[in-house]
Amino acid sequence: MSTPFYVSPQQAMADRAEYARKGIARGRSVVVLQYTDGVVFVAENPSRALHKVSEIYDRIAFAAVGKYNEFENLRIGGVRYADLRGYTYDREDVTARGLANVYAQTLGTIFSSAAEKPYEVELIVAEVGSAPEDDQIYRLPHDGSIVDEHGSVAVGGNADQISSYLDQRHRDGMTLAEALKLAVESLSRDTNGGERTLTAEQLEVATLDRTRPQQRKFKRILGRQLSRLLDENTATGAGEPAADADSGAAGASDEGTGDKGGKGKDDSEGESGPKL
Repeated sequence: MSTPFYVSPQQAMADRAEYARKGIARGRSVVVLQYTDGVVFVAENPSRALHKVSEIYDRIAFAAVGKYNEFENLRIGGVRYADLRGYTYDREDVTARGLANVYAQTLGTIFSSAAEKPYEVELIVAEVGSAPEDDQIYRLPHDGSIVDEHGSVAVGGNADQISSYLDQRHRDGMTLAEALKLAVESLSRDTNGGERTLTAEQLEVATLDRTRPQQRKFKRILGRQLSRLLDENTATGAGEPAADADSGAAGASDEGTGDKGGKGKDDSEGESGPKL
């Protein structure tokens, strides 16, 4: 009778963590920044069908990198949790902190289970408050830990290099146009120190805008609005006066959830795809 092969628990966990990190690093990065009127999400994502940034509830949004079918299942689970809690108790009881705790339990259970592989995903859950100091941003790595972030955060791809770039340049009180410019600049930097050019067609941009009069604060910035904001940034860099940053956000479309039971057109349950 052969002796079973032994692997120490420490080595097994290290191998699982390395497997998950490599899968996440193959995805394109997502950057989340606070600005004067809320929180902006900027992702390098040429796909118009597979979203990396989505609405969860009135003031809460979700961003992810890694394996699409895995983080899409987590997003749908988060929508169901938020809808059920808001319906059972009160809409104000649905918070980013509570949602982050639910995701942490799920990811932690999967990561520590020897029966299945760890999820190759890294999540960001953000909630916009009535003032900048009330904004909440949580980063959830593959192992289910929770990191409370402030100001800016990047996940996926060369996240360490992007985070270092953002930490040096992000400041309080930035306008939407300034925050978008900084996010695009950070995403444009490759691992070799060079720079690429990212167009509006290669970006997925959304905001949680605290100035919106309705309950739902999430909106996507796309098409001509996004192109106009990027053009304003280019003009500003050339020495021309910048236009009103809010004009770029006006007219952006709403997607995702907001009312009980409706998940909007971000839903694609069961759909899988490449790492994003």
